[in-house]
Amino acid sequence: MNIIDLRSDTVTQPTQAMRDAMATAVVGDDVFDDDPTLHELEDYAAKLLGKEAAVFVTSGMQGNACALLAHTRRGDCVVIDPHSHIADHEAGSYAQLAGVSLRFPNSVNGTMDPASVRACLTDDRDPQIAPATLVVLENAHSTGAVVSVASMEAVYQVAHAAGAGVHLDGARLFNAAAALGVTDVRELTQYCDTVMCCLSKGLCAPVGSILAGPKALIWRARRARRILGGGMRQAGILAAAGLIALRDMTARLPDDHANAAYLGDLLDQIDGITVARDRLAIDMVFFDADWAADKAARYPDWMRAHGVKVTGCMNGEYRMVCHHDIARADCDTVAALLRTFAAEG
Repeated sequence: MNIIDLRSDTVTQPTQAMRDAMATAVVGDDVFDDDPTLHELEDYAAKLLGKEAAVFVTSGMQGNACALLAHTRRGDCVVIDPHSHIADHEAGSYAQLAGVSLRFPNSVNGTMDPASVRACLTDDRDPQIAPATLVVLENAHSTGAVVSVASMEAVYQVAHAAGAGVHLDGARLFNAAAALGVTDVRELTQYCDTVMCCLSKGLCAPVGSILAGPKALIWRARRARRILGGGMRQAGILAAAGLIALRDMTARLPDDHANAAYLGDLLDQIDGITVARDRLAIDMVFFDADWAADKAARYPDWMRAHGVKVTGCMNGEYRMVCHHDIARADCDTVAALLRTFAAEG
């Protein structure tokens, strides 16, 4: 049976070109800093993202952790959207690893109110209050929404005026750029000091992310990566796939967005299902269903039995994600199955 996997864009399989490149990659030892393919990836990524330097990390979560460790000191405060990935889905690493607290401005799906951000940016003159030294943006946001260039600029200006740095969690940065019609991703990354972007997810690399920024901060991040056990050996095997991800795979992301929009339209026509159309900007489809608890509990197993992998209810809603391995015909199949399941008692 052909399995349709809509759990996430992290499930993408490496392309044949990636597999071939990995098999023939020229490698060295990352800890000794002599892996030429890794150097090529980091140099290429830094230029692509408009930054001085970049470091390859094992995951987006490790990249964000390295960024927090590079930007902050223990006891500092980070200003961030309350439903960001760092706040909600990184196991509290900001507290466990960086020793920072979070402060939440008024924000809707990642678009933070600049005045509220400014109100959160306390300095270190009051010994009773943790100084806010970093603002974190997320684009695209975990909810499937994107943040406009104008909004990013406004928050960046507010942060810098207060002496705070800005980190961009750009796990799906290239999805955000595609959704916003931005052809040069530097139009977004100019409004952050450091940026993390994933090479896995929709770009199909099997492992890894990039953290880019000023040389001094990336040096600190590289040390943080070492502390976190991220020093690698022949990492050029992974970097070879990462280079193809950045060079060849970003241009096809609009196909995933189009499939997600198509799937969203189909699901919205099913009785009892309501698609969050205001968050249908990238490759994700979020929807609510009026199912009783027992029906909701049966949903993932029922779909799996019919050849589709999905996640269950999360925070009161459901999610499906289109990606390189999902075709338009798969969307039709999934919608037909969900219509059948929704009609069952």
